[in-house]
Amino acid sequence: MAKYLIGLDVGTSGAKCILCDETGRVLSSSTQEYPLYTPQPGWAEQDPEDWWQGVKRGLKAILEKHPVDQKDIAGISFSGQMHGLVALDENDQVIRPSILWCDQRTQKQCDEITEMAGGLDALVKLTNNRMLTGYTGGKILWLKEEEPDNYRRMKLFVCPKDYIRFKLTGKLAIDMSDASGTGFFDTKNRCWQKELIRRCGLELDIFPECLESVDKAGEVTKEAALETGLMAGISVYAGGGDAVIQTTGTGLVEPGVLGVVIGTSGNVSMGMDRYQDNPEGKLQMFCNNDKSLWHCFGCTLTSGGALSWFTKTLAGEDAIDAKNQGKNVYALLDERASQVPPGSNGVLFAPYLTGERCPYPDPNARGIFYGLSLGTTRAEMTRAVMEGVTFSLKQVVELMGVACKPEKVYLSGGGASSELWKQMAADIFEIPVYTMSAAKEGGAYGAVLVAGVGAGVWKDLHEAINVLREDEKHYMPNPETIPAYRTAYEKYKMLYAANKPLFDL
Repeated sequence: MAKYLIGLDVGTSGAKCILCDETGRVLSSSTQEYPLYTPQPGWAEQDPEDWWQGVKRGLKAILEKHPVDQKDIAGISFSGQMHGLVALDENDQVIRPSILWCDQRTQKQCDEITEMAGGLDALVKLTNNRMLTGYTGGKILWLKEEEPDNYRRMKLFVCPKDYIRFKLTGKLAIDMSDASGTGFFDTKNRCWQKELIRRCGLELDIFPECLESVDKAGEVTKEAALETGLMAGISVYAGGGDAVIQTTGTGLVEPGVLGVVIGTSGNVSMGMDRYQDNPEGKLQMFCNNDKSLWHCFGCTLTSGGALSWFTKTLAGEDAIDAKNQGKNVYALLDERASQVPPGSNGVLFAPYLTGERCPYPDPNARGIFYGLSLGTTRAEMTRAVMEGVTFSLKQVVELMGVACKPEKVYLSGGGASSELWKQMAADIFEIPVYTMSAAKEGGAYGAVLVAGVGAGVWKDLHEAINVLREDEKHYMPNPETIPAYRTAYEKYKMLYAANKPLFDL
């Protein structure tokens, strides 16, 4: 009897739903977009109801595209944008819009939490992480200080994908990877850091139950079945935060292989088979999607999102040309940037459009074009954006290489659809770059693997990743371009230090 698995990814720009069989083959896929709101500069919010409506549309779409006997659906699981605060009242109703991962309002609260922990070293000793502005922890304290009425109403908080799981099952919980991203979690012992919570004057009972990603979290309720078209009783598994589970979906469960995601944000990740300390909290050390695994990564806040911004803001003529030629605008930009030599003829771009997290935990950092002249072309600026994003990721790759010398990179996200960007990554990282067969499905595919392990389709994640296949084509570092990139990279690294005094004004 065939078995099917459903993966749901509650992303920042939309909800992705995929249906797979027990061999890992993607049978149907649907992405449903929804809006992001910025009520003030540096703020980012979404309405959780928009996520739910997007998921419902996506579920109906994948089952219409590929009808199956729902008795054969072995499980559903989740990926989701991390760190978002979904505050719920005593009736499990959403109190206010969710404050997202890219929101930068909480630096004051993060500083306060660090101070109440006893300083950075003491905080890292408790959680193995800094308290970053993106994390949920600062948002909770912000709610207490800035919206005390809403804080008093809050019975419990969860993260975005946990809210959708609740809508399907009626049960509230969080998984270990998303819990790690709150900054209030003891990642070594995989439990809430109660002492830190106490020091910060927060109530422990607002922190949800923690599950491992492969744990069964409930079943589709009759009410959810009526809304989604799913059959009631289908098993639902906890899932994980996208920065973690999307690398599970590309096979990163052991040291030695780096996963690099060029999506809205950027991630450099590596699976770890044992807990490791994180000196000074330079990286992010989270629990992975299995109780015996951990996850090391660094997140850059604007990656492929920088090229999206550039395209919408400065590449209007390219968009018109692309439409007239019947091409995708990104494909045309790629083609034109390919005509520019490595180093973009001296044009540099620092992609700090929403502040930065790694390697610089600085919400005040801002984007920079450097080296412009009257002769600068959009093609040079386009390539500079791509190079700047890749340079920012290289800084994280270098931090990661301290723990384990990487042998190859699995590249995923929107950037992995660009031939230019894949070769550029190999040349700048100076490491061979590979792509995986299901990489374009992102976190949703990792959710499928987690659901399969939970449902017993595979015995563990090590067995599950055997369904993955490397694409035949891979990208080796080109010795002819490496010197130009090394020169540009050294100049790039000077941009942040030189402009830091301006960022802080």
